[in-house]
Amino acid sequence: MAKIRIGFAPTRRSIFSAPDAIKYRGLTEEKLKNLGVDFVDIDDINEEGLLYDENDRQRILEKFRREKVDGLFLAHCNFGTEYLCARLAKDLGVPVLLWGPLDERPDENGVRLRDSQCGLFATGKVLRRFGVPFTYLTNCPLEDPVFARGIRDFLGVCSVVKTFRNIRILQIGPRPFDFWSTMCNEGELLERFNIQLSPVPLPELTAEVRRCIAEGTEVERTKVYCREHMEINVTEEQLTNIAGLAVAMENLIRKYHCNAGAIQCWNALQSELGIMPCAANALLNDKGIPIVCETDIHGAVTALMVEAAAGDDTRSFFADWTIRHPDVENGELLQHCGPWPLSVAACKPCITYPLAFDYPGAITAEAKKGELTLARFDGDNGEYRLLLGNARGVDGPKGMGTYLWIEVDNIKRLEAKVVEGPYIHHCVGIHKDVVPVLYEACKYLGIEPDLYDPVEEKVRAYLRGE
Repeated sequence: MAKIRIGFAPTRRSIFSAPDAIKYRGLTEEKLKNLGVDFVDIDDINEEGLLYDENDRQRILEKFRREKVDGLFLAHCNFGTEYLCARLAKDLGVPVLLWGPLDERPDENGVRLRDSQCGLFATGKVLRRFGVPFTYLTNCPLEDPVFARGIRDFLGVCSVVKTFRNIRILQIGPRPFDFWSTMCNEGELLERFNIQLSPVPLPELTAEVRRCIAEGTEVERTKVYCREHMEINVTEEQLTNIAGLAVAMENLIRKYHCNAGAIQCWNALQSELGIMPCAANALLNDKGIPIVCETDIHGAVTALMVEAAAGDDTRSFFADWTIRHPDVENGELLQHCGPWPLSVAACKPCITYPLAFDYPGAITAEAKKGELTLARFDGDNGEYRLLLGNARGVDGPKGMGTYLWIEVDNIKRLEAKVVEGPYIHHCVGIHKDVVPVLYEACKYLGIEPDLYDPVEEKVRAYLRGE
């Protein structure tokens, strides 16, 4: 979350207590500092540090744009000026957090100082009139744990939105011919979401691999890392090619200013380099540079969204839905040839041969169990959705490649969701519950959240602070 900065625009209305609004502006600022939030205040805009005047609003807008804020926090320190809040939010075009401190008991004469709750009702309506989506953090005291949780989740939402609006994916080769399921609409992704693809042909990749191997330094460093962190069941030449591929892909990611990649992992690459790219993918995935298989552009988008929602060093993994668990009624095998980050492994990974190919370069390792989020961004016929929900790791038969047996509440319901679409056999998992953050982020992205379990009211209750 260190890269997320929010604009803090506390607001008041003239007919309520200005001194009390100033008091709560200061208390809220202090709380944000204690939580480690990177924020831009408006204390230099006027002597109160509050939003209540149109001339000040213009200056606030200029300041927040100059500081490149990723979100807007409208704290209603008394009733608030709803139309100024809406104008500011509309012009900024970033996620908006709406909150006000819980109102105190009226004094012995019935006098009320703030009516913050009433102002929240007004601002919510006007934001809707302006067509501005917003996140509501329930009317609560600053000391309530719900406040800290709501701020943290809003930062996660801002992270997802910021990431999604700046996606550029290195497309290494076209999709494999047999994988019609991974086709995407490049023009529509650009027009709808500003998702940009940077296509490069496989010969450009293999030329960069050979250049990196000839240069040697970074490739040798990568081989040392592999020997330290994995068992090696391939030849020295094959390990060199794996390391060279990892270094080359990272170089191309940087060259084309991308933040993820999708590679045609079979079968032309094998005739050129004699390896599968899985272990090389795993090395980059562990660095937080998602590389997905079979040129699955939507899979790369999903990985970026999921890791942005986590907001830390928790790495995601790109998986196939494969087979039902033979013993657990609602169990399923998540598996792929070996591209999962080393950090998700429950044992020391081994570079070896994959399940379905005769070339080395895959990784074998069972992933850690625990609580998971599973997600899939996908679309067809002009409609895009985000499938998401929770799962938990369970014991199961030994597998090949990178794998994890999981259990969900109802596998038949999930199975039907995937088959009926717009999804395919690929998903992204992460060892963290980021379902509420992803669900809330969808409202800012023009994507329909699609929960595979009927827990929408539970998620909404969590976001309300219940």
